[in-house]
Amino acid sequence: MRAPSPQSAATIAEVFGLYDPPLWLVTASDGARRGGFIASSVTRASIVHEAPRLLLTVARHHHTWGLIERSGRAVLHLLHADDLEAVWRFALASGHHHDKFAGLEVARTPSGTPRYGAALAWLDTEVEQRLEIGDRSVYLLAAHDAGHAGTAAPALTVSGLGRAPDARLAELDRRYAADRATDAEAIRAWRAQAHTDRDTPPA
Repeated sequence: MRAPSPQSAATIAEVFGLYDPPLWLVTASDGARRGGFIASSVTRASIVHEAPRLLLTVARHHHTWGLIERSGRAVLHLLHADDLEAVWRFALASGHHHDKFAGLEVARTPSGTPRYGAALAWLDTEVEQRLEIGDRSVYLLAAHDAGHAGTAAPALTVSGLGRAPDARLAELDRRYAADRATDAEAIRAWRAQAHTDRDTPPA
């Protein structure tokens, strides 16, 4: 797989910066443990109202990835535009060592999955299909329940993080850089294995 040149990589990053995706809070539970993380990789995958579906990618080293794998469920939340505290709660600490819901009054979906009660809106989903791409699992999710705050207030987007204090942004940048390094190594290993598999004749 040919890697982009440094100039092309910079241009690709600029293209990604031309749109402002919402930040989604994704929560899950396997019955014994609960967790959540902040994602910007959620996409509507159907225009059929009777079969609402979404695509979600989750890095395999995230605590929430294991919860989704074991439960087959996830709750996707849109946050109020000024709710940066939810980002710090669910993005900066690791769910492997910390209960991110600690101190919150936890709400639940009809399926029993914990959800963030202060969200602008939420979707309760079930995994319909999955795909492995090295650093991440891609989930096709079927939404079967939902709720919202009954307001047309804007949702928090990536650009909304610019209102955060410098110290918080620096902390988020450090976490993002560490995740990027982990993901890059996983992608390289996955691509190398895929190349080996293609070149290995069947037995």
